[in-house]
Amino acid sequence: MPIVKLIEIAHGRSGDKGNGSNVGIIARHPEIYPFLKEKLTSDIVKEHMKYVCKGEVERYELPNIGALNFILNESLGGGGTVSLKLDAQGKTHASQVLRMDIEVPQELLDLVSKN
Repeated sequence: MPIVKLIEIAHGRSGDKGNGSNVGIIARHPEIYPFLKEKLTSDIVKEHMKYVCKGEVERYELPNIGALNFILNESLGGGGTVSLKLDAQGKTHASQVLRMDIEVPQELLDLVSKN
């Protein structure tokens, strides 16, 4: 199986909720969602974001839109109004998650390349 960046099979959005960031990862094709649901766990995201996220990572499944939503608790240095971080609102956190390396079956990569 090829190893690619997550951005090859998904796109994302992120923002802030107090001292936590909210990262949505959306499958680029409906058949990719089950793969993401299986492989993109809270533990995997927590490990990838360990230098940013100091708290628990919660995952919520959104099958109707083929997405996973992650809450990265304690990732914003106190939140937008009190943090000294450059990205105190978590706007770049989805980009960071999408840069994760992931092993993907070729047939799923082929689905995305056809679009």
